[in-house]
Amino acid sequence: MPDAVAHVGSGKVRELYALDEARLLLVASDRISTFDVVLPTEVPDKGRVLTGLSGFWFAQTRDLCPNHLLALRPDGRSTECRRLEMLPLECVVRGYLSGSGWKDYQRTRGVCGHALPAGLAESERLPEPIFTPSTKAVTGHDENIDRGQAAELVGADLLEQVERVSLELYRFAAEHAAGRGILIADTKFEFGRDDQGRLVLGDEAFTPDSSRFWPAEEYEPGGPQPSFDKQYARDYCESLGWDKTEPGPELPDDVVAGTRARYVDAFERLTGVDFDAYLADPEVVLR
Repeated sequence: MPDAVAHVGSGKVRELYALDEARLLLVASDRISTFDVVLPTEVPDKGRVLTGLSGFWFAQTRDLCPNHLLALRPDGRSTECRRLEMLPLECVVRGYLSGSGWKDYQRTRGVCGHALPAGLAESERLPEPIFTPSTKAVTGHDENIDRGQAAELVGADLLEQVERVSLELYRFAAEHAAGRGILIADTKFEFGRDDQGRLVLGDEAFTPDSSRFWPAEEYEPGGPQPSFDKQYARDYCESLGWDKTEPGPELPDDVVAGTRARYVDAFERLTGVDFDAYLADPEVVLR
């Protein structure tokens, strides 16, 4: 990284650098986290999949919501972005009952304040997609919250806009993905505001790190589903009886290879671009 570029922060996966007062450089590493813990084993090319898929979706959805993307760099893992004032909220949309949503439903017959019909099965498609925000934890785990709690964090008017845009983005991407043989069970967005106060989509969009991707041809409600995301690594970690605190377990070679294969498969299905073609010319996903 050039000396003139200052390192300003690290996320679970990304490193952030300041290009100038208006722009950041986001570099997606090959780190993988499960249950908000970064594992000691990396997954080759994972960062390039995240960057390429995000670039693809940013290009596809810019008419629905402006985003922070300015350029993809030739390494396929670095993104030049606009600086934003990020909202202290994880914006989750669920189209199917899975993960923490399924656990909440089992306890309360609802998810984040949404009352749901009785008798739903694990992984069942919901009558309508629902917006289920969560906190954005600096350390530890994010926690599901209801709309009232979310409104306290960002204000009622902004929350209404965030919910509407989140649902529009999900419906658009879910329709596209279904045509490519992938069901988007749920997904997570992060939004910020630019220097004019406009809502802008940031971070990443519809990646295997921020979404649950299920193969449509194998979908069968009533239990966990095969996936194209990091659920494969999560399942391995859970099988160890790990307490989901630091340090995370090492991943064996077969889990690393299986995770990489699932990420690349999701990339190629969703973008229609061969992954090797992306490595040769990252901007192909923007066209």
